[in-house]
Amino acid sequence: MSSNCKNCGKKFLEHTLKEGLCVDCQRPAYATSPSEENRRSGRILVTTASHFGSGKAFTELEIITAECVLGMNIFRDFFSSITDIVGGRSNATQKILKDLRKTCLAELKLEAYRLGADAVIGVDLDYSEFSGGGKSMLFLIASGTAVKFTEAK
Repeated sequence: MSSNCKNCGKKFLEHTLKEGLCVDCQRPAYATSPSEENRRSGRILVTTASHFGSGKAFTELEIITAECVLGMNIFRDFFSSITDIVGGRSNATQKILKDLRKTCLAELKLEAYRLGADAVIGVDLDYSEFSGGGKSMLFLIASGTAVKFTEAK
């Protein structure tokens, strides 16, 4: 039975796929539901290093990014301002930063999965804050290089 790749549109025979990847574009050939993509993208390895300690060989696919913005609500802003005055750690802000990081890395993994990558190397996290007019937003960009593992020769 033949089908068309969801990425490049070329026809393929079911038995010619290797691990569900299109032979031509090397990306996942079938359309999957968002929940299935999220589940599968959880298997993507992510590291800040430029290689893997196991010495796995890989091919670089492309640079990928994920951007996330979270708003600080008025209560978190209020309690953070109190912490600024009296000192100490701001648990509310720390929780927001942790949630922001986890969300952004999950989106980076999803981007890598959609490319047919096995991992993302050289991951960099850049935080920023937008504030003014009584509003405060935290912004995070995660970037890295999507890679596909190859057989060692």
